[in-house]
Order: sequence, then structure tokens, then C-alpha cells
Amino acid sequence: MTYALAPLPYLSLERFAEMAGLHPEMVHRLVALGLVEPAVDAHGEQWFTVTQLTTVARVRRLHAGLPLNYAAVGVVLDLLDRIDELEDRLRRS
Repeated sequence: MTYALAPLPYLSLERFAEMAGLHPEMVHRLVALGLVEPAVDAHGEQWFTVTQLTTVARVRRLHAGLPLNYAAVGVVLDLLDRIDELEDRLRRS
């Protein structure tokens, strides 16, 4: 597990979508599928961290490289994360 040394800046939905190369509606779809989890402020606005751009890049690569829909990409991401966790445990033991 890693921790940021300084608070990460939050990006608005529009800025996050622009940096990810996606339409804001596509970002909404990724949020609805649970592939990206934004912080929500008291006004209901969604805010994203810069590190979530890496997650979006992984989602886009898997979707483009494999014949999977976005829901299936979420399952693949969960499995890949689980494999990484198990490999880390194996290395430490």
C-alpha cells in the first residue's frame, strides 16, 4: 500500500474527461459501472484525482485490446489487482 506525501489535487468532471481523452458522459458511465470512484462534495459535484487517470488508461487498453464490454473489464481489473496482491504476499513469504 502506498500513501501520497502531499494531498492530491482534485479535478472537475470536465477537466478529468479532457485529460483522459473521454467525453464527460463516458466518465459518468465508468462511474456508474464502478470502474472509477470520484469524491463527491456537499453540492453533489464529482471530483477525481490525477491517479485515477491511470485506471481509465487501463480500462481503455483492456477494452480496446480484448473483445470485452466495460462491465467485463471491471471484472478483469479486479482479477488483475487480486493477482498482484497474491504475488506480493508470495514474495514477502
